[in-house]
Amino acid sequence: MQIKETSSEGLKRAYAVTIPAADIEARIDKEVKKVAPQVRMPGFRPGKVPANLVRKMHGEQMHAQVVNDAVRESVDSLIAEKQLRPAMQPSVQMEDGYEEGKDAVVNVELEVLPQIEAPEIDGLKLERLTVPIDEDQVEEALQQVAGQQKSYKDAPKSHKAKDGDQLIIDFTGSIDGEEFEGGKAEDAPLVIGSGQFIPGFEEQLTGAKTGDEKTITVTFPEDYPAENLKGKEAQFAIAVKQVKVEGESKLDDEFARNLGLESLDKLKELLRGQIEQETGGLTRTQMKRQLLDKLAAGHDFEVPAGMVQAEFDQIWAQLQQEAAKDADPDKALKEIEDEKDDYRHIAERRVRLGLLLSEIGQKNGVEVSQQEMSMLIQQAAQQYRPEDREQFMQYVQSEPMAAAQLRAPLYEDKVVDFLFDKAEVTEREVTREELEAAIEAEEEAEEAAAKKKAPAKKKAPAKKSAAKKAPAKKAAAKDADKKPAAKKTPAKKATEKKPAAKKATEKKPAAKKAAAKKPAAKKAPAKKAAAKK
Repeated sequence: MQIKETSSEGLKRAYAVTIPAADIEARIDKEVKKVAPQVRMPGFRPGKVPANLVRKMHGEQMHAQVVNDAVRESVDSLIAEKQLRPAMQPSVQMEDGYEEGKDAVVNVELEVLPQIEAPEIDGLKLERLTVPIDEDQVEEALQQVAGQQKSYKDAPKSHKAKDGDQLIIDFTGSIDGEEFEGGKAEDAPLVIGSGQFIPGFEEQLTGAKTGDEKTITVTFPEDYPAENLKGKEAQFAIAVKQVKVEGESKLDDEFARNLGLESLDKLKELLRGQIEQETGGLTRTQMKRQLLDKLAAGHDFEVPAGMVQAEFDQIWAQLQQEAAKDADPDKALKEIEDEKDDYRHIAERRVRLGLLLSEIGQKNGVEVSQQEMSMLIQQAAQQYRPEDREQFMQYVQSEPMAAAQLRAPLYEDKVVDFLFDKAEVTEREVTREELEAAIEAEEEAEEAAAKKKAPAKKKAPAKKSAAKKAPAKKAAAKDADKKPAAKKTPAKKATEKKPAAKKATEKKPAAKKAAAKKPAAKKAPAKKAAAKK
């Protein structure tokens, strides 16, 4: 095998690798001898078919396989011989004009990782902002739980429905006198003022009494998911079977037992733990911001363009998804388009920080154990349908790049934790509002630094959130704690008995889409056709 460097510019390298025809021929002869004893042909005893006949029968297939194997091995040899550290999968292309019996020339292009001097980590100073949890917070969370566990009792027949009351109704929807699919339901519960049904539906039932029958007219929103109903005016014939009023929820041990807990004290203990976990996550986010800002301030090395593009593509895809959900998607798309270069700078900064963290981890012996990796793969497999999970796990185990993508976030978290342990940390008590304000201020400073400009004015939440939530796959591309996850009230958590449905954009595994099909979304019940999206 002959190697010739054809280009070297920055982190980009290009080589021409020549595989002699004699080597390919020797590989084919070896393969023929290997399979000949297994070949069966009329007129010959098993294992006695002449090599030339074996080659005539299977030569074309063997040649293709041998060349593929030779190319793969030659690329591996090139990387080892030149001591290259590829940033991403190399581009490998057979030179045009190759024919059997001739030397094979393979053009290999790749980007290499930069040489990075690991920073001095001694003397690192960080501030940890902590939020003390008091009884008022626990009590507020408890009231939220009570609010979510509403019960209703039958109201007197003379009672007129008002906001907060629950109606049990039968309804039939029609457009131009024709009933439409999904527009009919029986014994459907509806709380007036909940916004569960399309605009105008609930309001027209205010004042209704048990036993009333009425027909209302509403217009489906322009963004309604069913194409045949968008913007259409519809009539609903409604029978009010029962009007119910909210019953009183008594916060006692019995209330807690209805939630599956031993006592009210246990419920309060659970809520306190959830609040502490949530504020602890915010504290970690704020500390990680500090750490990354300190690292970024002292390093400005060239990063592989391919890695930057991969990170930017993910950020951009997330931004576009968020913009598409905006009330004015065209306007939102134009706004992010105007700041496209800014988001590319952010992607570049993330890649640089990822490489820096990776270098620190390697220099200090930070590792992800095989047990941790196995758990990570199993967790990722849960995103897929049960019948596809085994296929996904096999794919990740056989594809080093896919495994690296899954490993990257955990590895970075372990490096960050290592640096936290090394740092001199001082603590300061703040309110939750002050902690969130500190995170927001650091976020704006990060964006300003990434864009290499003076601190910019605050962006619209949807855009900023999208940029920060963009999932990252590479070791150089994930800042998982750069922005806190969407808040979820402790009260809601306390009442959940099943895991919440996962968002595809947040939990999608790093492996290729072809590895396994994503679980199909459940179809909404027909009676929800009148409900708002």
